[in-house]
Amino acid sequence: MQRRTLLKLGVVSTVVLVVAGGAAALLTPGLHDGKLSPAGREVFRAVGRAVLDQSLPREDGPRQDALNGLLKRVDVLTVALPPHAQAELSQLLSLLASAPGRRALAGLDDAWSLATEARIQQSLQEMRLSGLVLRRQAYAALHDITAAAYFSDASTWPQLGYPGPVRI
Repeated sequence: MQRRTLLKLGVVSTVVLVVAGGAAALLTPGLHDGKLSPAGREVFRAVGRAVLDQSLPREDGPRQDALNGLLKRVDVLTVALPPHAQAELSQLLSLLASAPGRRALAGLDDAWSLATEARIQQSLQEMRLSGLVLRRQAYAALHDITAAAYFSDASTWPQLGYPGPVRI
């Protein structure tokens, strides 16, 4: 393929993803009143399972509690975002929650709730290394929000070796 053809394909793909994301956002928003919608919760629960895999408790009950805590902290984080950032995140989550968007943007065939941690990790890695800026930005948003929300809780600090803030 010629370089010009590749550039055109990249632009067309980006436009299609943005339009599809906008349409999906109208049908199933990723955020509702600044908090995760059920679709947004499903995406972040799956991303949390993959990104935090080695940091989460191994037992199912405590693992689910940790993921529920993550989702609560993501809600706190998203409510604090400015309206334009909330709208962009809502569009991203809407797109990722839809089957066509999940396949196109994340390269994930299985539903988020059915995909294994290993498959989600592979999908996120492909997004991180993608030649499309949109995929890399989506990866960065998912990864950074997940990690920031999870490790903002003091109960996770010992895993990092962080003793907590210095008393003054």
